[in-house]
Amino acid sequence: MKRKYKITLYLLPLAIAGLLLFTQSSCGIYKFNETGSIPDSIKTVKVNFIENRAQYINPQLSPRLTDKLRQKIVGQTKLTQTNNDNADWLISGYVQEYSFMTSAISGQQGANSRLTVAIHITLEDRKEGKTTEHDVSRSFEFKGNKTFQQAESELADEMVRTMTDDIFNKLFSNW
Repeated sequence: MKRKYKITLYLLPLAIAGLLLFTQSSCGIYKFNETGSIPDSIKTVKVNFIENRAQYINPQLSPRLTDKLRQKIVGQTKLTQTNNDNADWLISGYVQEYSFMTSAISGQQGANSRLTVAIHITLEDRKEGKTTEHDVSRSFEFKGNKTFQQAESELADEMVRTMTDDIFNKLFSNW
C-alpha cells in the first residue's frame, strides 16, 4: 500500500508540470492583443458605409453594421477613425446576400427557417499599396412559424453583433 502512494506522490509534480507547460503553450495560439495584426505605421482608418447590394434589402442592416464596426475598431484597436480620404487604411464593403429559406420540415410545415447574411469586405492599405478582400457569411436559425419580418426584428441585434465580430476578426486577427 505504501509503495502505491509513493509512486503517486512522485508522479504528481510531473503531471502538474506537464499540465502547466501544456496550458502555457496552447494559450499562445489563441492570444489576441488589442492591436492584432496592425503594423505600427498604421495610425488612421476610414470605414466607409457598408452598402446593401443584396436582392432583399433590410434598410436597417447597413447603417447599424457600419456604425458597430466603427465603434469596435475605435474601441479595440489603437487606430483613430477619420472621415478623410487620406487615412492609412480604408475599409469598405457591401452586403452581397440577405436571404431566407426553410431549413427543416416537420410534417407539411416548415419547422425552422434560416436567414443567411453574407458580406464582402475590402481593406485597402494605402501605406503598403495593397488591397485584401474578405467574405464573411453567417446563418441565423428561427422558428418556421414566425414571419420573416418577425425573425428579422428578433435577430437584428444578434445579427449585427455577430457579423461585426466576424468582420473584425477577419480584418485584424488573421483568422
